[in-house]
Amino acid sequence: MSTKFGRLVPLVFSKRGFSTSTSVQKGGGGSEEGLKSLNLCSAINQALHIALDSDPRSYVFGEDVSFGGVFRCTTGLADQFGKKRVFNTPLCEQGIVGFGIGLAAMGNRAIAEIQFADYIFPAFDQIVNEAAKFRYRSGNQFNCGGLTVRAPYGAVGHGGHYHSQSPEAFFCHVPGIKVVIPRSPRQAKGLLLSCIRDPNPVVFFEPKWLYRLAVEEVPEDDYMLPLSEAEVIRQGSDVTLVGWGAQLAIMEQACLDAEKVISLCIATESS
Repeated sequence: MSTKFGRLVPLVFSKRGFSTSTSVQKGGGGSEEGLKSLNLCSAINQALHIALDSDPRSYVFGEDVSFGGVFRCTTGLADQFGKKRVFNTPLCEQGIVGFGIGLAAMGNRAIAEIQFADYIFPAFDQIVNEAAKFRYRSGNQFNCGGLTVRAPYGAVGHGGHYHSQSPEAFFCHVPGIKVVIPRSPRQAKGLLLSCIRDPNPVVFFEPKWLYRLAVEEVPEDDYMLPLSEAEVIRQGSDVTLVGWGAQLAIMEQACLDAEKVISLCIATESS
């Protein structure tokens, strides 16, 4: 199966979890050589390393990010780039995003981490009323397009109601910001680099269920995947399924199960 992203390999389930595959955007700097098996957490970490290394104006900050974060996505960043570029913040989401807006407005790349997406609501005003509207309110004289807000989201089975929410719909209706959710390690790295370098503020939700579960071969070099474009995983003519993030694995399996049922029905009717 081929799409504008190149050849796509269907999602598969195995004993170690499921592995997904998304071809690198052609001309985006990625290649099929120099691949390394990574889970989604490691792919995020690699993208952050590249962002900090390729642009001295990039900063990573949030609660506990200096020692690696609660999910270890920022492991090694402070050691390599120093605590002036990778640093902890107070436990104040309003302050984290507000600081990021100011940093981005001064021409920097602000990569803010909200420890859990459930904690993003105190920063709702900063994201929706400030970051999203800054360009419009200033008549395009100013913007905070260098702001990327990362947040692990979704249920993992034991997180309770303050560590399991999926708040992406609240932000999808807001003009002026982009909402991006990867479904695989290769997507996570390429999309996160695109978000960091995009001229608009972005909220990047990371499916924490996939942090360790999703594993695939990821190019080690610097590449980006296009934002605001749909990826067609399976071609068809009768039913359209739309999803994002961890949903895609379940939807793919549902398609495979449906094909078996339909084939069985056809075989039964013809006999």
